[in-house]
Order: sequence, then structure tokens, then C-alpha cells
Amino acid sequence: MGRQNQWWASVIVLALVAIGAGAVPITYLNSAVARGAVCLDGSPPAYHFDKGFGSGVNNWIVHMEGGGWCNDIASCSERKNTMKGSSKLMNKDFGFSGILGSQQSTNPDFYNWNRIKVRYCDGSSFTGDVEAVNPSNKLFFRGARVWRAVIDDLMAKGMNKAQNAILSGCSAGALAAILHCDQFHAILPRTAKVKCVSDAGYFIHGKDITGGSYIESYYSKVVALHGSAKTLPVSCTSRMKPELCFFPQYVVPSMRTPLFVVNAAFDSWQIKNVLAPSAVDKRKEWKDCKLDLKKCTPAQLRTVQGFRDQILRALAPVHSTTSRGLFLDSCHAHCQGGSAASWSGSKGPSVGNTKIAKAVGDWFYDRSPFQKTDCPTYPCNPTCPAVSSED
Repeated sequence: MGRQNQWWASVIVLALVAIGAGAVPITYLNSAVARGAVCLDGSPPAYHFDKGFGSGVNNWIVHMEGGGWCNDIASCSERKNTMKGSSKLMNKDFGFSGILGSQQSTNPDFYNWNRIKVRYCDGSSFTGDVEAVNPSNKLFFRGARVWRAVIDDLMAKGMNKAQNAILSGCSAGALAAILHCDQFHAILPRTAKVKCVSDAGYFIHGKDITGGSYIESYYSKVVALHGSAKTLPVSCTSRMKPELCFFPQYVVPSMRTPLFVVNAAFDSWQIKNVLAPSAVDKRKEWKDCKLDLKKCTPAQLRTVQGFRDQILRALAPVHSTTSRGLFLDSCHAHCQGGSAASWSGSKGPSVGNTKIAKAVGDWFYDRSPFQKTDCPTYPCNPTCPAVSSED
């Protein structure tokens, strides 16, 4: 019996460690399959749900997972054999931290809300909607259906009584939060306070090192393959080409719901994939620089500084109203709200002596507006951590 008790004691300790780390079990939305809301491989959507308590029981934060995109049959076929394309391959538990954290000390404004992590398995920032499935590749492009199926399920589980709600995300998930923001607001009760938070999702219609726009051609292929045109905000697609409506700078001006943008002025993903994508860096001259800005030549650093200027211009719609918030630090990072350390920790980034958690919390609860841009050069902010990424 002694060994058995010791074994149970070990199990209990491991369980308590998991709980302390914010591990939340996966929920498979099997009922969504009948309505065609499935991952790339046809498996059901999935999410992780940590229920709210106390004063947060009627408050909801829905956080969309990031993970890039697939823009052709080859890349989507490869993706469907990973956790980013199949719920069958996803980890069964997910550690909640940062904006999803359950500790009041590190997430004071949202720790006791209903907190949901929506897993990303469609490769289109939850915008795809193609009915036909080619039998030769058996790929399902149904991201928009996945998003709506998850939201409908959460509404049935109590979000229909929400008093406060946030749609947020990281990277491709943060772009999804922007693209679905107004729809999310429209679905929720009219009496609810609803806002959206984008963490590293403000991908710009930028120029690359050749003077072209590789990212525009890339997004064009994503939109065409996934049939995203009909699910993107009509307020944008009625004015310009659908692929341009994958860029927040063209969607935000007509958004009705308040939005907070958390971004790095030297966004590590955008420097690698918008400014100096491998497809245009034929000689691999940017290979080292784009991974570590300390390895850039003086000329490359000037180009990087110019990319920051492009980001600032693209953020003009955010500055146009005080209902929108901005935390633009001068870090070389990507996705900064996913861990307690970067969200609110003493070693996390600060702008104007303010951590991300406080800036977002003050803005959401209307305690004070927040639109602040960091010092202009790299590396000028000593609070910037090492490069971070969920993508």
C-alpha cells in the first residue's frame, strides 16, 4: 500500500503542477463536422476553455491561435499533417498564460474571465469557405465555418449572456481577430461591452527589399485558394480587391468596434517575411540580419529603420480615434502577450513606463486611453526581451 500511496501522491503533485501552469484540456467540437466546419484534413475544430469565476463569470475572452498561412495545394497538404491542419495532432492540454492567465497577480483585469483558446487548423486566418473538396488532395478550406461554429458553441455555453467580451489573437490569429471583430460584436448581446485586441497581427501592405510587395502576391494566393473573398469584411471588399482586405490598414478605417493593437515596430516575422522574404532574397544577403538585427550591416539597418517607417504609416487608421489603442514598442519580437513575463512581468517590454497588461486593461475598462509609440531606433528600449513568437 505504501508504494501505491506514493504513486497517487505523485499523480496529485503532477496534476497540481499542471493546474498551476494553467494547463487547460482540449474540447473537440464534433457537432461542427455536420455543418462542414472542419480543419484542413476534415477533422473537427477544437478549443480550450477555462471557465470564469467570481466577478468574471459573465465576461469572455476568445483568443485565436496563430501559425501563418498556406497559399497553395502543396503547402496546405503539408500543413494538414501537422497540428496546424488537424485537430487529431493537437496537444491535448494547453498552458494558459499572459492575456489568458488565471493569476490575478499577472493578469489583474482578465484573470477570472471565461478564457478560450481557439486552435488554428485552417491556414487562412479563419476566413476560408469553399464547399467543394477535391478528391485528389482531400483538403477542406473551411476556416470561416470553423470560427462561426466555435462562436455558436460558446454562445450556447453562456457567452449569450456576456457583459464584457474581447476577441483577441496572436499573429495570424490576431489578424483573424481584426477581420472578425465587427461580426463578433454583432453576435453578442447589445448591452455587452465588446472590444478586440490584436497581438502582432497588424501585417502591413509593405515594400520588400526589391521595392515590390511579395506579401501582397502571397496573400492574393491565400484568398483565392481558400475562397476568402466572401467572408472578408464587406466594408473593405466593397472598396478594393479582396486580397488587400487581408491587410489591417485597409480594414481598420471602417471598423465599428474598438481595437487595441499590440505590435513591435521591428516585428521579427514581418522583417523575415514582408521586408526580406527568402523568395526575393535570392543571394541570402539578409539571412543573418533578419534573424538577429545585431548582425545587420549599416545599410541593412537603414532599410530596417525604413520598414519601421512603413509600419508607422500603416498605423494611421489606429491613430484616427481615441477608441483605438496602440502599444508599439521598438522590440525585435512577434507576439508579446502570450506569456506572463511579456504581458505584465518586470522583464517584459514597456512603453511610456507601462506594461502591455496595464495598457490593455486601462483601455478596455475606459480608465484611460493608450496610444503610445516607442523610441525610434533599434535597440533603444532596454526592456525589450529576446525575440518571441507563437508562429
